[in-house]
Amino acid sequence: MADLAHVSPPGRRPADDGTPWWTGLTRYHWFVLTVAALGWLFDCLDQQLFNLARKPAMESLLATAPLAPGQAQPSEEERKALAKKVDFYGGLSTCIFLAGWATGGLIFGVIGDRFGRARTMLITILIYSLCTGLSALSRGFWDFAFYRFITGLGVGGEFAVGVALVAEVMPDRARPHALGLLQAFSALGNFGAAAIGIALGLWQLSTAEGLIYGWEPWRWKFVIGALPAVLALVIRSGLEEPERWKAMKAKAAETGDVLGGYGALFAHPRWSRNAVLGMLLACSGVIGLWGIGFFSIDLQMSVLRKTFQAQGLEGAALKGRLTIASGVASMLIQVGAFTGMMLSARICNRIGRRPFFAIFLVLALLSTMMVFQFLDDITDFWMLPVMGFCQLSLFAGYAIYFPELFPTRLRSTGTSFCYNVGRFVAASGPFLLGQLSSGVFSGWAEPLRPSGTLMCLVFLVGLAVLPLLPETAGQPLPED
Repeated sequence: MADLAHVSPPGRRPADDGTPWWTGLTRYHWFVLTVAALGWLFDCLDQQLFNLARKPAMESLLATAPLAPGQAQPSEEERKALAKKVDFYGGLSTCIFLAGWATGGLIFGVIGDRFGRARTMLITILIYSLCTGLSALSRGFWDFAFYRFITGLGVGGEFAVGVALVAEVMPDRARPHALGLLQAFSALGNFGAAAIGIALGLWQLSTAEGLIYGWEPWRWKFVIGALPAVLALVIRSGLEEPERWKAMKAKAAETGDVLGGYGALFAHPRWSRNAVLGMLLACSGVIGLWGIGFFSIDLQMSVLRKTFQAQGLEGAALKGRLTIASGVASMLIQVGAFTGMMLSARICNRIGRRPFFAIFLVLALLSTMMVFQFLDDITDFWMLPVMGFCQLSLFAGYAIYFPELFPTRLRSTGTSFCYNVGRFVAASGPFLLGQLSSGVFSGWAEPLRPSGTLMCLVFLVGLAVLPLLPETAGQPLPED
């Protein structure tokens, strides 16, 4: 029962005597937080490796056969047609990945409630690690999309069980800070992916054909993404189920109740209301990040491609410089993200959950519009950490807030519903962005600019539902 120490009785605010939030945490508390944080770090490493690899992977998998000696170069119209195809299938591959993410989250959320947080985390980490490695072996779009869907199953399941695990193990006073720190590790994972991208880009520049041991750099990104499977060994060796969950499991065995499940979630008006409204709140951030924000990397590469071509770069040299530039851009986003997520718990505690979301939804809207409208040169890259700070702080808020909306028997299920049903809706975001870019705004010099700017209106959805959600700051986790 060590992980129940310092939990406030129901109905009482956690005591705050001015000492640091980590005062009183045991070695096991730190072990749980470390394992969950590393699981989410590697989860996000996989996500960002995909974002960085998506466009070069599509260019490679969709490309026609190499030109024969003396064969005419493709016309400008043919180049534009291929670019549209790359944009379309890049958006489609992201939709498929997000659909797998949502499906896995919904499935493993229930499994986490019924069979345990630790066991489920082990399974999800193995799934997303191994299938990320398989993505490197892709030979065409559809096998690539299949691997990304299965990878998404593991990625989606890991988040909900991870935050449920930390929320239930940590003392009430430390809980929001620990969950904010957990989410901040996502920025470290994303930063690591960017560093990997830069290193591979530098290696690519040193080769004559732009290949590394016969493979393009995007394939090596997925090979590296398979390494987190080693973390599963650590989880199996030392992680136990939370005492809260064990107590609820024993109670359910006596009463015949079933833990988790969407029938139970929607049978209770309070929990069903929280689930639907939480899902709509998540949609704003998820679409804003995956349907808009992460595609700013494609915008930056489009801008820099023209700059580098004007400098006379082409072939492997051009690809290498673009690989490095995309890594630098991603790093800058994550610098802002880490800063914002580290501050999120303090802000949430100081002003409350709902005011926090109201402020950062507005900031995310404005900063993302700024990037898509005004980023025009490498000197404008200062905008990227600003956007990262505003957009990804929302996700630290989700990690803190969603576990506070549901009781122990439904915590993993409810958190998964909010975060992952929103992803089914969010899966339409990249597809819509691709359609706007390749269709409605295809006549523009840079179609991503008006497309991304228009889609920023999705942040208003979160603002609309926010007044209907409960304020949970300073309250213990709910129980039936």
